[in-house]
Amino acid sequence: MNKSVLQNGVGVLLQQPDKFLQQRMALVTNNAATTISGEITRVAFLKHKLHLVKLFSPEHGITVTGADGAAQQNIKDVITGLPVISLYGNKLAPAEEDLLDIDVVLFDIPDVGCRFYTYLWTMTYVMEACAQFNKPFVVLDRPNPIGALIEKAEGPFLDEANCSSFIGRWNIPLKHSCTLGELALYFAATRLPQLNIEVIKVKNYQRHQTAFNDFAFTPTSPAIQTIHAAMLYPGTCLLEGVNINEARGTMHPFTMFGAPWMDIQKLMKALNQLQLQGITFTSVSYKAMAPPYTNETCNGIQLSITDVHNISAVHTGICILQTIAALHQEQLQERLYKTHANPAGNNHLEKLLGIKNTWQLLIHQQHFHINCAGEWWQTIHPFLLYQ
Repeated sequence: MNKSVLQNGVGVLLQQPDKFLQQRMALVTNNAATTISGEITRVAFLKHKLHLVKLFSPEHGITVTGADGAAQQNIKDVITGLPVISLYGNKLAPAEEDLLDIDVVLFDIPDVGCRFYTYLWTMTYVMEACAQFNKPFVVLDRPNPIGALIEKAEGPFLDEANCSSFIGRWNIPLKHSCTLGELALYFAATRLPQLNIEVIKVKNYQRHQTAFNDFAFTPTSPAIQTIHAAMLYPGTCLLEGVNINEARGTMHPFTMFGAPWMDIQKLMKALNQLQLQGITFTSVSYKAMAPPYTNETCNGIQLSITDVHNISAVHTGICILQTIAALHQEQLQERLYKTHANPAGNNHLEKLLGIKNTWQLLIHQQHFHINCAGEWWQTIHPFLLYQ
């Protein structure tokens, strides 16, 4: 094997499977979790004679096809025949009885590097259960597809006292520029010191690498099927908090947005005047395939990445929101975004951005402090695994 080829944590583990051969294992995973060759992780485990007893699945389910925010049920895995316990159904964390017949819990799920993507918080609930019930926890690490340069991290930090939720439990930047393994080490050290944790590192990975140029992108959920969507998601997903369609269900979710009432010519002119780095805007008209405005024609904007090294997704998303707010004060409204974890759907915008009273700040064109790289470096650098 070429020694310079990037290997995810699962590939590194499978080169030394003897370490776990005698242990009864549970795996937190989904179909997006594969080896570099494309084999589903849990299938590779069984081929290597690892004693996999059960599976846990996050939002979107083991198949990664569940709708955004929709509860997932316990099922039998059609691929392996193993029981799948949903951690986005009647509970968010494994119960004690789920872990009684388990010696070690492993976690392998691709992420997109954004605080409000829920796989991260499923990991923290599993960590808490492992700490409580004295089970070792092992992260099979993966690259951050949108990049892991700490100087590219973007805030705001989460106001944990007022805005903690399942799309942001603990105080980290919105675009955190870490791998899940690094965040797991940080959370273990600062919140769960009793946890027996191990991270199996990615091999031949450097922080500047992204899935835009350096390795293949793994679609992580129904709406994040391309690296373009993942790169823009930390900013354009903020549109979930207002009555703007973010193009779910179309071929361009999170890289396109619109509304029937939007004045595209004015918006295009205003956005272009901002001269946002690494992004161009073009006007589009499309049929909305999901709320709001399902089956209606939306006047919209499509974003294209022209310089992946210089985009600032969170800054771009905030600028888009503030520009729409300035041009459409009467039409723009806060939006209820109902999910299994937030059935009422209230305060979704401030849960996304992590700042109390986000709507009031937005409509009054207040400044949002997103320059967090220096502060984040001081916090996270002891737990960074890669150069």
